[in-house]
Amino acid sequence: MVTVTDKAKEKVTELMQGSDLDTSYFLRVSVQGGGCSGLSYKLDFDNEEKPGDQFFEDKGVRMALDMKSFLYLAGTELDFSDGLNGKGFNFHNPNASRTCGCGESFSV
Repeated sequence: MVTVTDKAKEKVTELMQGSDLDTSYFLRVSVQGGGCSGLSYKLDFDNEEKPGDQFFEDKGVRMALDMKSFLYLAGTELDFSDGLNGKGFNFHNPNASRTCGCGESFSV
């Protein structure tokens, strides 16, 4: 399961409302090859369920993960930072053995 902090929930809700997305949309959280550590995180809004999707809901945020991404992201917390040291979504992934300096990629 992937969880979200209150800050991440606020930002996801703000982005969905600002884009006029209807309630059929959910947050797709995934992993793709790339980045300086080998794997990188990806966030999108989607409204099409794909075969093998795993669905979770935390704090009212509905999320979908494909099976491959679920294996890498189980137990991960999605956060949002708007501080001086960087603005954006952050992943606190207990499965990552190494992350890059910017925090956008990881390896297991």
